[in-house]
Amino acid sequence: MDADDVDALAATGARIRAWIAHAELPADLAQGITDAYGRLEAEYGTNTDVAVRSSATAEDLPNASFAGQQDSYLNIRGTHNLLLTCKQVFASLFTDRAISYRIHQGFTHMDVALSIGVQKMVRADLGASGVLFTLDTESGFRDVVFITAAYGLGENIVQGKVNPDEYFVFKPTLEKGFRPILKRQLGEKAIKMIYSGDATVGISTKNVHVRREEQERFVLSDDEVLQLARDAQIIEKHYSAHAGVDRPMDIEWAKDGNTGEIFIVQARPETVQATRDINIHRSYTLQSEGERLCQGKSIGQKIVTGKVRVILEASQMRELQPGEVLVTDITDPDWEPVMKIAAGIVTNRGGRTCHAAIIARELGIPAIVGCGDATQTLPTGEMVTVSCAQGDDGIVYRGALPFEINEIDLSDLRQPKTDIMLNLGNPEQAYKFSHLPCSGVGLARLEFIINNTIGVHPRALLEYDTLDASTQQQIDALSAGYPDHRSFYIKRLAEGISTIAAAFYPKPVIVRMSDFKSNEYASLIGGKQFEPDEENPMIGLRGANRYFSEQFAECFKLECAAMRRAREHMGLDNIALMIPFVRTVDEAVKALALMAGEGLVRGENGLKIHMMCEIPSNALLADEFLQHFDGFSIGSNDLTQLTLGIDRDSGIVSGFDERNPAVIRLIEMAITACKKADKYVGICGQAPSDYPEMTQWLVQQGINSISLNPDSVLEMTRAVLEIEQQMDK
Repeated sequence: MDADDVDALAATGARIRAWIAHAELPADLAQGITDAYGRLEAEYGTNTDVAVRSSATAEDLPNASFAGQQDSYLNIRGTHNLLLTCKQVFASLFTDRAISYRIHQGFTHMDVALSIGVQKMVRADLGASGVLFTLDTESGFRDVVFITAAYGLGENIVQGKVNPDEYFVFKPTLEKGFRPILKRQLGEKAIKMIYSGDATVGISTKNVHVRREEQERFVLSDDEVLQLARDAQIIEKHYSAHAGVDRPMDIEWAKDGNTGEIFIVQARPETVQATRDINIHRSYTLQSEGERLCQGKSIGQKIVTGKVRVILEASQMRELQPGEVLVTDITDPDWEPVMKIAAGIVTNRGGRTCHAAIIARELGIPAIVGCGDATQTLPTGEMVTVSCAQGDDGIVYRGALPFEINEIDLSDLRQPKTDIMLNLGNPEQAYKFSHLPCSGVGLARLEFIINNTIGVHPRALLEYDTLDASTQQQIDALSAGYPDHRSFYIKRLAEGISTIAAAFYPKPVIVRMSDFKSNEYASLIGGKQFEPDEENPMIGLRGANRYFSEQFAECFKLECAAMRRAREHMGLDNIALMIPFVRTVDEAVKALALMAGEGLVRGENGLKIHMMCEIPSNALLADEFLQHFDGFSIGSNDLTQLTLGIDRDSGIVSGFDERNPAVIRLIEMAITACKKADKYVGICGQAPSDYPEMTQWLVQQGINSISLNPDSVLEMTRAVLEIEQQMDK
C-alpha cells in the first residue's frame, strides 16, 4: 500500500478494522474481562462507568509520541458494551492515521502490539480535566510545569475542540515552598463533554455548551494548580531516576466533580523538546510586517509562507497539496496522513496540548491554533505568511513576507569578563531567549506588560465607578477570572515580571519601574480621563516624579505590590528594581520612601534598587545619587537626547548620536563614580549594538555589563571577547 495515497490508505485500514470488529474475542480473554468488570461492579455498583484506553508498545516512546493514534472510549457501561468496545480499541491499531504514522516513523506494523487499560471513570464530566507538561512545550524551557484545564471530560482538550485555561508554575521556587504561578491565561472553554443519557445503547458521551459565567472563571484554584505542579514534579523525578536521564513528562489529569479529588490518569515521555539539542540556537526573524489576517496560539517558533487551502471535512483532506497552508476548524490525529505535506497549519479551535499540536511539533510544522475565525478570514489560494516566531501569539499575514533564519552552535562560546545581559520586555519571549549565553537581564521593562497583558490605565481600575458603561464593559472582559480590578492589575503585572525572572533564575533580572509618558498612558483603556495633555511628554510627567504625584501615587503602589508578590510570594529574589528618569536627588529620596512604605526596602531580603542614569544631572551629581542606590544603568538614548537638546521622537533633526564628546564625557563620569563607590554600572541603550567603537570604549572603561536586545547578544559576545583579549596582551 502507498501511504501517500489517501484513498488506498482508507480502504486498507477499513478492511483490516472490519476483520477485527467481526471476529470473536478468544473465550478466555472475554471471560477474563467479564470477571474483572464484575469485581469493579461489586465495588462501584451494577453497570459501573469505565474508560477503555489503548496502550501500544510503540506508543509514548521518548522519540515518538504516537499521540492519539489508537482509540480510547469513555463512560462505557455493561459487560456487553465493554467487550464490543475492546474489539474497537484493538481494531484502532489499524486506523488510517496509525498506519500512516508508523510508516512515517519507520516502525514495522506487525512489531507493534496493543493492550487495553480499563479504568473506573473519574467523574470529570461533573468536574474538569486537562493535560500538563513538565516543560514549556514551545521553547523547551525545563523549569516550568505547563498546565491546561477545561470543564468536563478530557477528550475535548486532547482533540483540540476547546481553548482551555493555561497555567505556568516555576519548579525551583515551588520546591522551596513558594507559590510561583507565573501565568494564568483564561481560555474560552465554550463546550464540555459529559455523559450521555443512556450509555447502554451505544453513545456514551456528548458535548454541551458551558454557561458564560463559568467560561469567565478559571477552572482551577491556585491550590489545585500548585497541587498538580507538585504531582508533576514527583512523576518527572520518578521516571528520570528510572531512565537515568532527565525525562520531561506529558501527563493527563482529571478532577472528580463529586469529591473534588484530582487524579493522574496517564503519564508518558514528552517527545519533541526533550530530544532537541539546546546548544543549537535557531531563530526565525520576520523582516517586515504586513496586513494581519488572523491570529491564535503559536505552536513551534518557525515562519513559513504558502498558499491557503481551506478544508472543512476530513473527507476532503486529499485536496491538500504539498507546501500549502492547511486551514481548518480543528485538526485531530485523523489528519496526520496529510499534515506532513503542509507548510503550516491554522485552525479555528484547539489549545497548545491538543493531539494535533503535539503531532505538528513532532513533524516540525508551525501551527497556529485557536484563531476562532481562520476559515472565514483565510480564503483558499491566498498567499500568506504564517509566523510563530513572535511569542505566544501566532500571526497570519497577507502575502509572502521576507524572513531570516539564523542557526548558531552555542556549545563552544565562551563568556567574556564583561557581563552580556538582555533588554527584554515581552514575557512571551523569555523562555525562548533563556537559552542564550548571557548573565541575566539588564533591563526588563514594565511598559510592554502593562500595555499588552493588562491594557488598562491603573486609575481606571482604581476608580472604576467613575467610568462610562462602555469602558467598564471593556475592563470587565479583560479582568474576567480575577476577584477584583486591583488584584487583576497586581497579579498580571507580577506574572509578567515573574515569567522573565524565572526564565533566567537565579541570574539577576533588573526590572525598571514604569516609565510611560502621559500620551502613552492616555492610549490605555480609560486613560484619557486621567492624563494631562502635554506639549512634550518626553520631558513631562514621567519617571520618578510621576510616582509620588497626587494623580499617580496610588497607581505606583500597585506596581510595588506586584514586585513584592513576585519576590516574596513566588520566591523570585533574583529580581532587582530600577527607578527611571530621576531628575533630582530629592526625587530619588521621595520615590525610595514611597517604595519602602509599600514594603520594598533597599537591602531587605537582598533587594537591590538601581537608578537609570539618563539625565545629565545624574552624571554630574553621580556621587550624591549613588548614596541612595546600589548602582547605575546608563540609558544612552535619553542621555543623548537631553545632553544635546534633541527630541528623539523627532524625524526632522538628525545627525546626532551617543558618540558625541559631551555624551561620552557624561558616561565616563557615571562609570568613574560607580567604580569609586564600588557599585554596579551597566549600559542598556542602543549604542553598543550600533557602534563597535563605543563598545570597545565601554569595555576599556571597565563597565560591569552591556545590556542588549536578544538579536545582538551573540555578535556582541564575540566582539567583547576580542576586545578583552586585545586588552590582556
